[in-house]
Amino acid sequence: MTNNDTLVQARALNLPSREAILKRDTTVNHFWNSNRNILEEAWKQWELESNVALPVLDETLIDSRLREAMNNAWEKPEKENAIADLWEEIIPGVYTTQFFDPERLAEFRDYLVEAVNSQIPIRPPYGIQLNRFGMMLDPRSAGYLAAPNFQAFYNKIMNRYMRPVARLLLGTYGYDNQTFGFTIQYNPDKDKDLNPHTDASAATLNININLPDEKYAGSQVDFHDKTTRKTAQTVFESGKAIIHRGSIPHATHPIINGQRSNLVAWLYGDRMQIPSGGSNSYGNFENSAQHFNVSNNISAYERWSVPAEPKDSYAPF
Repeated sequence: MTNNDTLVQARALNLPSREAILKRDTTVNHFWNSNRNILEEAWKQWELESNVALPVLDETLIDSRLREAMNNAWEKPEKENAIADLWEEIIPGVYTTQFFDPERLAEFRDYLVEAVNSQIPIRPPYGIQLNRFGMMLDPRSAGYLAAPNFQAFYNKIMNRYMRPVARLLLGTYGYDNQTFGFTIQYNPDKDKDLNPHTDASAATLNININLPDEKYAGSQVDFHDKTTRKTAQTVFESGKAIIHRGSIPHATHPIINGQRSNLVAWLYGDRMQIPSGGSNSYGNFENSAQHFNVSNNISAYERWSVPAEPKDSYAPF
């Protein structure tokens, strides 16, 4: 079978029904797992055929101040304090900054739109809810967006940006070898909110990918400080990111009008290990994560490193 035949075959696959997905029917996992090789090859071929028309995904899409500070810290880890200065603390364990350049965000969105229009089946994040406009991003998830150029950019976000920032701000070193990611969109008619929950992660990075002129109302995110029992409310703006410990309770208010689109990424340890005190109610995996104590007694040079361990096969949902 040629690569082109694989692309045709992938586009001809019959997706499981919405009802089967909602019921978590065994045929759904079988569909994605049995067609994994076909889909991965199809994404490679799609990107090759579409390469001239596709936007280039690289670090220039990221806010220039953050990009410069991160590059400096990778060269000289002792300069990491300049990165901490860019992140505003909302409550303990929750920080926000400008991640994507709003003026360049359309290029990233255009790539995702082209992927949706490719007619290659892609799995929505139905572990949270059956989100109609979301997609899985990490290779541990069958049915993920396997286009090589996208994966290179996704891995850069995880390895070069999220992991060292989480280590610096949240103390997640040792519980961040494994990655997980998805996109999600909130709409007034369906998929409009998210109840109070914690994440099955050591750290969660949530990036708004709305364009500057894509306005919406509602959809505020509440973060609950378990120590002070106070709640901090925030509203996502174009290209803004929030990074927080997965153990911090949070909830999304109903969206009233418009749409809110976000890229969500998680870090956690091997076999879904998360730091002590973490909870794991996101995706109904209360018993799957193992909790361990966090040690912050590490050097800047250890923070600015990439784990040598390979990815395992554990997935939150």
